[in-house]
Amino acid sequence: MTMHDDQVDVTTDIVATLIREQFPEWSGRPIRRRPSTGTVNAVFRVGDDLSARFPLRRTDPAEALAVLEREARASAELAQVSRFPVPEPVALGKPGAGFPMPWSVQTWLPGTVAFDADPSGSHAFAEDLAAFIAGLRDVETRGRRFSGDNRGGVLADHDDWMATCFEESEGLLDVPRLRHLWSRFRELPRTAPDVMSHGDLIPGNVLVAGARLGGVLDTGGFGPADPALDLVGAWHLLRPGPREVLRRALACDDLEWERGRAWAFEQAMGLVWYYAESNPTMSAMGRRTLERILEPTR
Repeated sequence: MTMHDDQVDVTTDIVATLIREQFPEWSGRPIRRRPSTGTVNAVFRVGDDLSARFPLRRTDPAEALAVLEREARASAELAQVSRFPVPEPVALGKPGAGFPMPWSVQTWLPGTVAFDADPSGSHAFAEDLAAFIAGLRDVETRGRRFSGDNRGGVLADHDDWMATCFEESEGLLDVPRLRHLWSRFRELPRTAPDVMSHGDLIPGNVLVAGARLGGVLDTGGFGPADPALDLVGAWHLLRPGPREVLRRALACDDLEWERGRAWAFEQAMGLVWYYAESNPTMSAMGRRTLERILEPTR
């Protein structure tokens, strides 16, 4: 089952043809589709040290190229400042061989995603995650500010999306309770300026090695945002004890912490219903995050 109505199919044969035609220096390398819960790109490993990423949703090729170029710049910038391994951009491919959009090539990072190597009980992982977030916050924004329509700006701007989520979640979740919680979350004031953020610290974007942070994927969203945005990882990735380790390491006050909880809530609400049938792992992650958000606070 496809995840999106406008999803584009890409196969190993298509990838092999694109590489042979556009990057003959990599021709003949083994190509393996990476099992993934990802919802934006299909990812293929090319040889031992590269990965090719193909957008799953059909869009205008010129717009898709602009997005890929922006993501490549962001990934390259993050790679310069992260103390943990992150993928680095290598090349951009063109439409061809039946695939209608541009695509990208990055370095391959070894490791196990947090979906498969659950680090939620590890204090050491929480310390590493806090160090990663703190390192990004220390990067100069150079006058840049959040300018997107995704998470990272004003919570109340997501009211229409949340209304859709509540409507679609009837029969799946305790919607009255969740509506009440959002009515409080959306009013939380913003008091701090933007900082540089990863923007999507979910289990599928985090690599684990020996209960430590082994690397971070999907870095194309690196940019300025609400300082609370990367705190979504506290609920997506951690149980209560390690979550408090992360909070202490980042010295979060009550307001910032609650805003992080609010951003995690906004993301999780969309995952449960949208991927209920097409991506059960992502849907289950959304449920787990909501359960953590609804845990009694101490």
